[in-house]
Amino acid sequence: MSMRNSEGYPDPTAYQALKNVSAHKFMPVVYVCSPYSGDVETNVMNTRRYCRFAVDQGCIPIAPHLLLPQFMRDNDPAEHDLAIFMDLVLLSKCAELWVFGDRVSTGMGIEITKAKQKNMTIRHFTSECKEVMECTKQN
Repeated sequence: MSMRNSEGYPDPTAYQALKNVSAHKFMPVVYVCSPYSGDVETNVMNTRRYCRFAVDQGCIPIAPHLLLPQFMRDNDPAEHDLAIFMDLVLLSKCAELWVFGDRVSTGMGIEITKAKQKNMTIRHFTSECKEVMECTKQN
C-alpha cells in the first residue's frame, strides 16, 4: 500500500484510512435467537449479554428483538406479523443462527425453522454462553 495516490501525490489521510480498514479481520454476522416475551426486562438484559459474547467471539451480532420493540407494537397482530417478517429478512443476511437458553419461544421456533430451511449453521448455547448440541425444551 502506497502513501501516494494514483497521480503520484502524497495522500496520508487516504493511506491511513486504508491501513485502518485492512487491519480489521473478517467478522461474520450472526443472528442472536433468544426469548423476548415473558420476563422482558431479564430477557433483554440476557440478549445484550449474548450479543457481547458474540462480539467477544469475533462476530457481529444481530438481535432484532432489541431493536424492533423500540418502534413496533407487539400487541398489534398486524405489527407483530410485520416484525416477524423483518426478523426473517435480517436472519437471511446472517451467516449463522445462535440460539441461547434452554427454552425455545414461539418466535424463536419460527426463526429456527427458517434457518433450517435455508441450511444455515445453527449453534446452541446455554444461558451462560456454553455451547451445547441442541436446545431442550420448546415453549
